Amino acid sequence: MDIVFRTLYKNILNQWDDGKVIIVIGPRQVGKTTLISSIIDEKLLNKNEKYAFFNGDDAEDRILLENAGETKLRSIIGSANTVFVDEAQRIKDIGIILKIIHDQIKGVRVLVSGSSALDIANEINEPLTGRKWEYNLFPFSWNELKKHFGNIQNRKNIPFYMVYGCYPEVINHMNNAEAILKELSGSYLYKDLLQYQRIRKPEVLDRLLLALALQLGSEVNFNELSRTVGVDKATVEQYIILLEKAFVIFRIHPLSRNVRNEINTSRKIYFYDNGIRNAIIGNFKSIEFREDKGALWENYMISERIKMMSYTGWYGRKYFWRTYQQQEIDWIEEIDGQFSIYEFKWNAKKSKIKFPITFTSNYPINKMMVVTPENCDDFLN
Repeated sequence: MDIVFRTLYKNILNQWDDGKVIIVIGPRQVGKTTLISSIIDEKLLNKNEKYAFFNGDDAEDRILLENAGETKLRSIIGSANTVFVDEAQRIKDIGIILKIIHDQIKGVRVLVSGSSALDIANEINEPLTGRKWEYNLFPFSWNELKKHFGNIQNRKNIPFYMVYGCYPEVINHMNNAEAILKELSGSYLYKDLLQYQRIRKPEVLDRLLLALALQLGSEVNFNELSRTVGVDKATVEQYIILLEKAFVIFRIHPLSRNVRNEINTSRKIYFYDNGIRNAIIGNFKSIEFREDKGALWENYMISERIKMMSYTGWYGRKYFWRTYQQQEIDWIEEIDGQFSIYEFKWNAKKSKIKFPITFTSNYPINKMMVVTPENCDDFLN
């Protein structure tokens, strides 16, 4: 299969020569190294420029960079004018190392990738304040795949994406998607969590993930989760934060501002990739035979919207909305004081719904849309 063109490629090239450290963060196996390699080919090999490449998964590279000051770094980098560090979260004091290169070794570009937002953030945020551009890379997005497959074939692929997700290896080997996802959803996906966050009870993590996967698209209550999983509420919250930082899940908060009886205590938790969710529950049935197709459609659309927002620099806020009278809206975006509201319906015949007047009469509305497979391209552009 031909290489799928990544949206971040152009974003990174636009910042290539501005002197800041470029950081690409995302889960393992989403193509960070492939992206870096394509940038090397474009910007360096074609111009015969020298570069230095370090891999945080390589013990020799970790030892080489450990406790490196300016003199040692100058020796290691040599005449290279670009430094790439892959899986940087595995290198001790990487933030200080990058700061030294940026501040003291002039004329050297730095591009860094990392698989765990928590470890990278802890290491680099303070040392690199004002010195970095930071990007998130996700599994293939709707728009990346549309450019690759074409609009018609991409629409035909929707049932596949809903069941198997969009990890690059899955898309590149569609006939072997189930086996690939079983491997991805195992310990490899949580490698950084288990290795660096000192999770003492990985079986609790497994139970929590299963509980979250089974509640896809529903509101979750941390007290109920703690009873289901068999640990205290604080541990549940801690593990959910870690799963967010590992790009497995993300949470959406309720909007509660103007109206009495708005629910403001629960959360909705979604998975960044449908395939990972289905692997966790062990269900790869075709979409037409599934009871959870509505939840899968909602998760797929929202996760794709999150990718689009990240890649385009969208700066608003995201919510869901529900009242104690069971009025609800699946997805709300607030930007510049205006609200856009969305419902997700897999069955286009059910797309003619009325949004709650309780909401529309109390909040300034910019847009209302029911998102179905027929019009989802409008939602994701």
